[in-house]
Amino acid sequence: MFYNKMNRFIRPLAVLAMLVGGSGAHAEGGEYGVLMKTLSNPFWGAMGMGVEEGAKAAGVPYFIQAVESDQAAESQLNVCNTMLERKPVAMITAAINSTNLLPCLKAAQDAGIKVVDLDGNLDPAILDKEGIHITFRIGSDNVAAGAQGAEFMVSQLGADAKGPVLVIEGLSGNVTGQKRAAGFAEKLAELAPGLEIVASLPGDWDRGKAASITNDILIRNPDLVGIFAANDGMALGAVESVYAAGKGGKIVIIGVDGNSDAVKSIKAGRLTASVAQLPYLVGKQAVENVKLALEGKEVPSDITVPTLVLTKEVMEAGTEPMLEFVK
Repeated sequence: MFYNKMNRFIRPLAVLAMLVGGSGAHAEGGEYGVLMKTLSNPFWGAMGMGVEEGAKAAGVPYFIQAVESDQAAESQLNVCNTMLERKPVAMITAAINSTNLLPCLKAAQDAGIKVVDLDGNLDPAILDKEGIHITFRIGSDNVAAGAQGAEFMVSQLGADAKGPVLVIEGLSGNVTGQKRAAGFAEKLAELAPGLEIVASLPGDWDRGKAASITNDILIRNPDLVGIFAANDGMALGAVESVYAAGKGGKIVIIGVDGNSDAVKSIKAGRLTASVAQLPYLVGKQAVENVKLALEGKEVPSDITVPTLVLTKEVMEAGTEPMLEFVK
């Protein structure tokens, strides 16, 4: 259902890309190409909304393209190469992994196109080795986001708590998921050494796979006290298995992203919390900073967008200023 809605969302964006843009946009020489992962994920849908709002405010033309899933690495490279044919002045890209877009990004650089790492998916060491220079990277601090998840879990269970904890990682080889899982594990060991991570397994950003992993771990560890998933889709898969096992409300379950489905689950009292990455704000600020860079103004090489631990209490209180960016 959401996928169909997002398909409807992207078509007007494509039309807008041809229509939006004042004299400033023409002076910069062309449109901005935005390559995301998949609009079937609410996280990227919210980021697309941010791109739209940022482009409207900046008066620049742009177009957005995406692929069918968070795992379609080869397809994403093909889409990236197709985007190059439109000769955009900038390419804002959210790579599926650290290597799949390298040939396309190198070609973009050689063509004088500014390249942006959207959501911090590219490994700086790999970029250096390949001789690829990005204009800037923008996103949340994924290590810090994982650490926030651990801090919240400890706040719920207590620093003296003991028991098994499950970590559901992202797609194997994806630096974003790796950083979130590592940040969580390191902070958890520091704050509550009695909470033992009994499994840390790749869920491939897939809700169904995360549900299966959770079910298997619950069978082996029926006294499981906490689950940290590297994105909300996988966290919601964990929620399904926890409730199916009759343990709803007894296990602290934390996701990352703060997407619309997670918000609904938190409000319903099922998902405990999500470390909201504020993707809307990431998309909006990405476009704003590309415009500055194209105008020759100085832009930081790393732009960090803040995160927020979303809970039912935080949303019901409604006093947190950053809630306006939760879409």
